[in-house]
Amino acid sequence: MLQSQGTETIVRRRYAAGAKQRAEELCCPVDYQSEYLKVVPQEVIERDYGCGDPSCYLREGETVLDLGSGTGKICFIAAQIVGPRGKIIGIDMTDEMLEVARRNAPIVAERIGYANVEFGKGRIQDLALDLELLDRELKNSPITEAASFLAADQLAEELRLENPLIASESIDVVVSNCVLNLVEPKSKRELFDEIFRVLKKGGRAVISDIVSDEKVPEKMQSDPELWSGCISGAFTEEGLLAAFEKAGFYGIQILKRDTDPWRTVQGIEFRSVTVEAFKGKQGECFERNQAVIYRGPFKEVLDDDNHRMERGKRYAVCDKTYNLYKKVPYREFFEFVDPIVNVPLAGGKAFDCSRTPLRHPKETKGQDYDATIQPNNRCCDDGSCC
Repeated sequence: MLQSQGTETIVRRRYAAGAKQRAEELCCPVDYQSEYLKVVPQEVIERDYGCGDPSCYLREGETVLDLGSGTGKICFIAAQIVGPRGKIIGIDMTDEMLEVARRNAPIVAERIGYANVEFGKGRIQDLALDLELLDRELKNSPITEAASFLAADQLAEELRLENPLIASESIDVVVSNCVLNLVEPKSKRELFDEIFRVLKKGGRAVISDIVSDEKVPEKMQSDPELWSGCISGAFTEEGLLAAFEKAGFYGIQILKRDTDPWRTVQGIEFRSVTVEAFKGKQGECFERNQAVIYRGPFKEVLDDDNHRMERGKRYAVCDKTYNLYKKVPYREFFEFVDPIVNVPLAGGKAFDCSRTPLRHPKETKGQDYDATIQPNNRCCDDGSCC
């Protein structure tokens, strides 16, 4: 397998060349929304590489972080979607890519009527370290011997803490377009931890990347051309989802999966997928006598916290889970049963979320509930009254 420094150097060199001249082998065909491309300079379009369009899942007013932003195409598209109340931050480690992006940012801002895009230099698996700030500090104190090397390492840690490139819990949506596979294997866990760190509670990641239908053999992982070409470092289809799960995300789903592979190498299919994952299931569990009913269509489901539910049955859940289910991507699959007598959160007892017990209706209505209510003469969908 390639050494990590060798991997990163190869990737940087190949994409630096790709910033100067179009490299077709780095590109997977993608249909972007043409209305947003009208304001993007042709230089950016021609020298930007990707395999999907995570920008089409963004909303107005969001703060968006684009990992491996390249020449800025996704950033400039996203800038129009989030509007002047939103903000876009692009992060890339390649000087040549950043130069193209920064040079074209004022052009796009003038065309759309506002400036809401900025670009920073960093490694996507280390989003706290501002590489340009580190460069400036090292020019004043260059590395000349072992002592200065150790001092530089300490300096980098201080910069992460005191002047982070991307602060914790500052981002609504993290997007990326075909760059996660370029990170060396030993740093991939750090990459997902960093995505999780910078997202606000309730934020989400929307990631387009190349995945394989089989595990990539070690011999292919040692090929520098295949690595920098988005092949050797690809996650398996299930491996990408598992990486989000291990990092603590929930509501993980495949938004788009290309039927046809982009490339097939030694019988292994490589295709583009776009995955969405949410942050926010962490926290304490309290009992408030709430219940949920899984509507179907499957007979049984299992969520990311191992809550197993059968269709049509009424289950007891904690307040945290109850409110998570009320949000996307879960809410359309559940009915929600509030207690007749509200249980204040401050007065709620601890709830054991390792179990998924059934909830008797009287737990929600109250043990002494014995009301008799006249029929509700509501109108039906066909206009008649029941």
